[in-house]
Amino acid sequence: MRARTLLGGARVIMLNGQTSDLSAGATIRAALAQLGLDAEARGVAVAVDGEVVSRSKWDTYTLPEDARIEVLTAMQGG
Repeated sequence: MRARTLLGGARVIMLNGQTSDLSAGATIRAALAQLGLDAEARGVAVAVDGEVVSRSKWDTYTLPEDARIEVLTAMQGG
């Protein structure tokens, strides 16, 4: 897989399928803040490169270059 880059050659982190201004080394909590989500809210799950990251690691897990982050929130209804 080829690395995705922006104009200056900077690595791009994909957040829910969209390019983001997050850089390698940012935490999962920073990604949630960028989406306007409360990291303490129930019903939020995060996967990095297809692997679920437990909530207890959101403050310390640092995102690698070219990370693909998916944030899911549970919604009530039917």
